[in-house]
Amino acid sequence: MRHVSYGCCPGLLPIFGPSGVAAPADAPGSSGPEPKSAGPVDRNALLDLAAAARILAAEGVVDAFGHVSMRHPESPDRYLMSRSCAPALQTADDIIEYDLDSTPINANGRGSFLERYIHGQLYRSRPDVMAVVHSHSPSVIPYGLTGLPMRAMYHNAAFLAAGVPVFRVEEKFGATNMLVSDNRMGQELARVIGDKAVALMRAHGSVACGPSLQIAVFRAVYTEVSARVQQAALAHGLSISALSAEEGRLADETNVTACMRAWDLWRSQVRF
Repeated sequence: MRHVSYGCCPGLLPIFGPSGVAAPADAPGSSGPEPKSAGPVDRNALLDLAAAARILAAEGVVDAFGHVSMRHPESPDRYLMSRSCAPALQTADDIIEYDLDSTPINANGRGSFLERYIHGQLYRSRPDVMAVVHSHSPSVIPYGLTGLPMRAMYHNAAFLAAGVPVFRVEEKFGATNMLVSDNRMGQELARVIGDKAVALMRAHGSVACGPSLQIAVFRAVYTEVSARVQQAALAHGLSISALSAEEGRLADETNVTACMRAWDLWRSQVRF
């Protein structure tokens, strides 16, 4: 690979636009100057973010829809997320920088996800969150519709034992198209999730977050798996002995480090 100097630290690259050149400070067609970029991001971090989207697709958490983001590694008031495209197709060159109002910094003509406000407002309200996944994973959706609580069915899903709140968009915004399409809605979703790792979205999907990209992906995957296990357990018609809150807390302490085994496997299977 040919190495080009961009006047920044070695190994750090600007986030590219579709033309393969660094995006200008003021994108064509914008109504005014964009917020200033937080600076270049290590290419390996961008590759991991694109890989995360592909992992979520491979694990059945997202399909043509859904998205994953990470907080900018050098600036907590910025986050990174792909342009609007199917997760399984994302590459490092698709990634756009956003401020916490979800204004694109360097879109350079690339489209943004309509529900990016989920991400910006979660980062704003939760300094501990470093990555966010929004999905419509099919086994999870029924729990946001029925009022049946989602529970932590086994140790890999221990984070669910702290509780899984449900965001009911109609309670504050009335009848909508179910999309979190502005900052007000994003703020309300962030309020509902509170300090939890996962929140359901009625008739829509869910949000998972974590203190790293790897943990957020782990939680999104095992939320879907735990939902399937819970459905299987319910079919027996007997009481379910799910993890207690304290069991969940203890098990999740182990998962925070053990999740890297899953990440290393999933990451090794991603091909660009």
